[in-house]
Amino acid sequence: MFARPTRRLAMALAAAALTFLLSAPAADAAEPSCTPERYPVTVAGLAQTMAGTLCVPPGGASAVQVLIPGGFYNRGYWDIPVDPATHSFRRAMNGAGYATLTVDRLGTGDSSVPPSVLLTAITQADAVHQVVQVLRQRFRTVFLGGHSLGSAISIIEAARYRDVDGVLVTGMGHHLNVLGLAPIAATFLPAVLDPAFAGRSLDPGYLTTMPGTRWRSLHAPGPYRPVIDTLDETTKDVAAPTELVDAALLGTLTPYTRKVGVPVLTVMAGKDPTFCGLLATDCSSSAALLAAEAPFYGPAAQLQAYVLPGYGHALNYAPNAPDLHDVVLRWADRMILR
Repeated sequence: MFARPTRRLAMALAAAALTFLLSAPAADAAEPSCTPERYPVTVAGLAQTMAGTLCVPPGGASAVQVLIPGGFYNRGYWDIPVDPATHSFRRAMNGAGYATLTVDRLGTGDSSVPPSVLLTAITQADAVHQVVQVLRQRFRTVFLGGHSLGSAISIIEAARYRDVDGVLVTGMGHHLNVLGLAPIAATFLPAVLDPAFAGRSLDPGYLTTMPGTRWRSLHAPGPYRPVIDTLDETTKDVAAPTELVDAALLGTLTPYTRKVGVPVLTVMAGKDPTFCGLLATDCSSSAALLAAEAPFYGPAAQLQAYVLPGYGHALNYAPNAPDLHDVVLRWADRMILR
């Protein structure tokens, strides 16, 4: 009998498949126009640059979504190249007529890398605010979408500057699952100790995730796919402890969200280990999530909630992600563009 392939072999085969997928030619003429963007921003008096990709549907758009990734991710989280019809949030939004700007948080991707101690969720929100001001010159409607840390940044920006038309919150609730979060936090290490970041000028304050740990932390109990595991490991990024701390304080542990004065849709994966659980956020259904989160928002948020069942924290990778896309589009069409 033949032996079952090991996980290492499966990931090696997946890496080969991923190389093919990433080098495959783009689909065709009906695709949106996507251009790399660089936005000058100022953080703590320092001139920095926030990088992103602006995609505009054929024929243009009056509304743009600014999509902010969570910790240890960059803009690629919103435009996953594996099975993009299923996993690319960006593609789904563009296909429905919305422009998107997927950004790299400062310190990640192609954005500037300031000293890690300067990075907080508040300073990241200020940088996003500066980008929003530029977008306002081109688009009538601007709203934010975040994942995890990116959701906290979106909340802070919307509450503090009141210059956006709505906020999509994914992968963030007001009741942390401490038991689920502890083993995930144990996988963090200084990025300078990880060979994957050898070419990056990162100070020792920047953190990343230990090699080979992301599937269990961010995807389980979703069905294991070697090609997804390989992609997530090879495209991982960094976060600063300081941005994780005030993100938790302002986005999760306090009712700062009550300051948001525009419509909010909050989304959780049903098996998210960082927020969902018996003594944490009730993610058993969309109604349960709404009941758990509603006390933390004011009437102006007109809060709506949705639970995407069966997956872990990185819900854009879920096999049923198109259900999330449909919910977001219905919410945006009804609440943002009304």
